[in-house]
Amino acid sequence: MKLIVFDVDGTLVDSQHFIVEAQKRAFAAHDLVAPERERMLSIVGLSLVQAFVELVGPDGPVESLAQSYRDAWQVMRLDPEFADPLYPGAAEAIAALGLREDAILGVATGKSKRGVDHLFHEQGWQNRFATVQTADGHPSKPHPSMILAALAETGTEPADAVMIGDTSFDMAMGKSAGVRTIGVGWGYHPRERLLASGAERIVESFDELTAVLASGACWC
Repeated sequence: MKLIVFDVDGTLVDSQHFIVEAQKRAFAAHDLVAPERERMLSIVGLSLVQAFVELVGPDGPVESLAQSYRDAWQVMRLDPEFADPLYPGAAEAIAALGLREDAILGVATGKSKRGVDHLFHEQGWQNRFATVQTADGHPSKPHPSMILAALAETGTEPADAVMIGDTSFDMAMGKSAGVRTIGVGWGYHPRERLLASGAERIVESFDELTAVLASGACWC
């Protein structure tokens, strides 16, 4: 069996509008000037507290900023204006991969379990993924903890697993855990950064991704 592990934000879900607005509200609650949009998106994939450490430094009010972000998330998720759309082809790819008898699907994300549960409820994915690893129970990416837990939970060897994500944190996490890595070209980190952090290949669409996974090229 092959284990196919997906990141969420920037890989399956185009959540940039939501993430940027929630960060803006968190900084505003502390009377702080929010970073530039590119900077705010550069930390997507990290666990929430670590993300704010990167943005304001370890001596900043990182815990309080993280809580303000959570508070903003609670309000914004009820507003249709801030719905997180799936990337084109994501739903079809997950459905097709879920039909494969030789594959197990998983998630490894910097989102909280609450955030993942909300997404799964929206998409009807409650039973689609055999292993779901979130920021709640692990060190922040790029620590390999989430991938190692997914391997253990599914009884998969590293050589039979692949991490798919849009950030350097995803690629470095996958390499540290000894699994294959595929970067996606539609997310929040540029192609060059993905390659530098360990992406073995980069795909530009979900059609290309499913073709690569079906061909077995990523397992060679």
